[in-house]
Amino acid sequence: MRTKSVFLALAPLIGGLLLVSLPVRAQWDDGPGEVPYVPTPPQVVEGMLKLGEIKSADILFDLGCGDGRIVVMALQKFGAARGTGIDINPERIKEAEENARQAGVSDKARFIEKNLFEADVHEATIVTLYLLPDVNRRLRPILLKQLKTGTRIVSHAFDMADWQPDKKISVDGRTVYLWTVTDKAKKDYGENAGQ
Repeated sequence: MRTKSVFLALAPLIGGLLLVSLPVRAQWDDGPGEVPYVPTPPQVVEGMLKLGEIKSADILFDLGCGDGRIVVMALQKFGAARGTGIDINPERIKEAEENARQAGVSDKARFIEKNLFEADVHEATIVTLYLLPDVNRRLRPILLKQLKTGTRIVSHAFDMADWQPDKKISVDGRTVYLWTVTDKAKKDYGENAGQ
């Protein structure tokens, strides 16, 4: 009888916790891929692009682009030269293309349905990420192999393990990291690191 009364006393708390978790759960994408779709809030997108010091000559690649919001803002608000979003989910690609069309930046935006580990990002001058820690770690040697020295990498929420960021800021309570690709980083953290 005591167990039942404890359960009844805790039921409202458990129910409340379940309700609080629903909005986050609702954002998870049941589509293909290793990373859940959780959109980056607009103020964090802006903070990421400011931290990356995006300019009109920049070519941005957003890996795991979701609905294309980072590419669209980079083109529309910051005047980047071009933006490419890569996502494995065809529904996200359709949303991204429509968002770029509505924003009037379709001529400078492209969205590719592809596994981000197979993406060719060599022409990027800035790469944005909102992935997961293990995905960032696995992606790091690929980025360091393909990207030119001087390319910036900006990540929302997750770091690159032992590769320390050049800068780290907080935007509305969310952490944003910046790294600049250097010859030393390529040697220390690239695919042949430690050999």
